[in-house]
Formats: sequence, C-alpha cells, structure tokens
Amino acid sequence: MTGEDARCEACWELKSLRPALAIQAPAFLPESASDARESNEAPSLLDSILWMAAPKKRRTIEVNRCRRRNPNKLIKVKRNIDVCPECGNLKQKHVLCGYCYAKVKAETRLIRLEIRKKEGGPFNTPTVETVVLYDGEKPTENDKGKRIIERARKRPSWFVQN
Repeated sequence: MTGEDARCEACWELKSLRPALAIQAPAFLPESASDARESNEAPSLLDSILWMAAPKKRRTIEVNRCRRRNPNKLIKVKRNIDVCPECGNLKQKHVLCGYCYAKVKAETRLIRLEIRKKEGGPFNTPTVETVVLYDGEKPTENDKGKRIIERARKRPSWFVQN
C-alpha cells in the first residue's frame, strides 16, 4: 500500500466515526436594505407557514375515489347480534338489551321515588340496608333491622328476590 492510500483509508475511518454537515453557499451573503429593515422585527407566524409542505399536484379523481371508498373505511358488519331471551328483541352479545334496560330503569326510578317519599329529604338517609318488598311478600328473619320499602304491585319476573 502506498502512503496516499493509507492516508485515504485513515480519513474514511475518521469520517465513519463522526457525522458531518456540508453546505454549498457563498461565505458572505450581502443583505439588501429591505432585509436589514425586516430583521429588526420579531419573526411572525406567517414566516413559518411559507416553509411548510404543500401539495404540488392535484389528486386525480381516481385516486380520490380509491381513498374515499377504501374497504377499511366502510362500516363493519356486526356479527355479535343475538336475540334477547327475555323479550325477543335484538341485542349485542354480553350486553343487556335496550328494551329490558328501559324496564329496569323505570322500576328503579319508581323505587327511588318511594325511598325519597319515606325519607323526606336528601340528607335523611338511614345507615341501614334497604329491602324492597312487593305485594304478597313478608319480611324474612334476615330483613330485621333493615329499611323496608313496599311496592303496591306484583314483583316483576326479572327482579329476583334475594
């Protein structure tokens, strides 16, 4: 190997160790009078917008249609639809159907109204457990010492007595 080849090889080893930035521009850029006047002002928001990326060509109608009608953007077909065993309406699997939920919500609202009437105000809540009894039901031994709310109707089939 010649001495020149050895020097080049040493240079390549040094270059691989450190990245370098190379810019081709004149060493001195003369400023015009208008540039000097603007340099005193603070940079504005519009200066950064001029350097942002912008499309150079309009998208063709074919490309737009392919993008809009992409199969990934279509509404997915739900395959987890079942029939509710209680009422027969359609529902999602592992979710309470909307009709049954509305019935439970209405009954719960009526029970809460009964509780509110009995308490007489929002801050008179006793610290004991509440039991709901429907027509024809009597309190059990476990219900002693608990607050009893009586409803003047038959117990719904979905409202299990514990």
